[in-house]
Amino acid sequence: MTLLELIKNASANSKSLELPSDYPVVLNPDPIFPNLKSELQDESSSFPVKPLIGWEISLIDTQIIEINKKFLTKLKTKGKSTDHLERGEFIGSLISYLENIRDKVGFPIEIDSLGGIGYCKVLIFKLGSFMGKDVAGLVLDGCVSLWLWEIVEALIVSGVIVNSCYPSLITRLVENKRSDLICLCCIHASDLGSSEIFTILRYFLSPANEAYNTMVSVKKEWENQAVLAMERASDSNLKLKNSVVAKEASILFMIAYDGFSTPELCLHYLIASSNLNNAMLSPALNKLNGKELLNLIRYLAKWLKKYERFPQAGPCPQASSALGLKACDWIPKLEDVVNCLGLVLDENFSSLVLHPQFHEELRSVEGLVKCLTGESKLCCMMTSVVDKLKIEVTGGRDKLI
Repeated sequence: MTLLELIKNASANSKSLELPSDYPVVLNPDPIFPNLKSELQDESSSFPVKPLIGWEISLIDTQIIEINKKFLTKLKTKGKSTDHLERGEFIGSLISYLENIRDKVGFPIEIDSLGGIGYCKVLIFKLGSFMGKDVAGLVLDGCVSLWLWEIVEALIVSGVIVNSCYPSLITRLVENKRSDLICLCCIHASDLGSSEIFTILRYFLSPANEAYNTMVSVKKEWENQAVLAMERASDSNLKLKNSVVAKEASILFMIAYDGFSTPELCLHYLIASSNLNNAMLSPALNKLNGKELLNLIRYLAKWLKKYERFPQAGPCPQASSALGLKACDWIPKLEDVVNCLGLVLDENFSSLVLHPQFHEELRSVEGLVKCLTGESKLCCMMTSVVDKLKIEVTGGRDKLI
């Protein structure tokens, strides 16, 4: 059967979305493409489309597909509810499933001395890409129901879980008040929709969330990263380049930490997310009520004040890779803040003007924006002067001084 025939048959006999896929894992194309040959004997044929034959899934991929199908059946036989499922039994089944995949692909993973959950996490990080979408959804459902949060974290960070295979993940995390895992979703989930973003915004903008225990762990993480940045900045053994990066990172952590409440620290992850765009953010903002919008405006105004007071602060991507200061990637840039504030005002101005508190916030923001605009114009002028000087010094050659 040719590849074209496979595609036609799949389209003609499309299954319900609730049924498991015949190919639950991403197939490795390396052993498949070299075996494809033209069905036409005359290679010089002028046909624009030349049918190919020789489409055959590799033995390893076939075996992994069967492992996923068997484990999916096993999970389903336990019933849709995991109320009667024991944690030890569930972890043991998951480890056994991942070890079966390990044996097929030949990964040398021999560190079961970490214990059940620790060993399971390592297997997920190494072999999660071989986990089928249907299996991943049921595994995550079981982990959430059994409060196996360490495994949930591994599934999120490793990229195994996407919103399409478990669309209620954010809602379930909110119900269980897992602020730390919600923050991880903001970083790693590339397919969050506007409804998930709205849920995250409402959760972190609610003053009642200040007391949630898992937010404390987020605050501690920011504290640890800030302390580490200061230690790096004061380390005389660092190379000059890394020392400069460490000092820049210290400034960033100072403005990102001081003056922000714990829920606002959690908001950093969402506003700084590279996965966020206006098409998703705008509908989410429209669902917020007046109090929530005011809280968001106050949060964004804090950022404007910080960037106005410390104009030397800016993105520091090298700090994450060179110095281990990964939280630098979670700090909203000035353009992130301005973009979000612009959307809030554009989409909700008519409703916000009905709140007297908004008038005060707007006047404060207006002053900050004017100041930042003036600075940006000055910077543009200086950039233009520098560019002209470079041209004169280099004689018009495309060579930087």
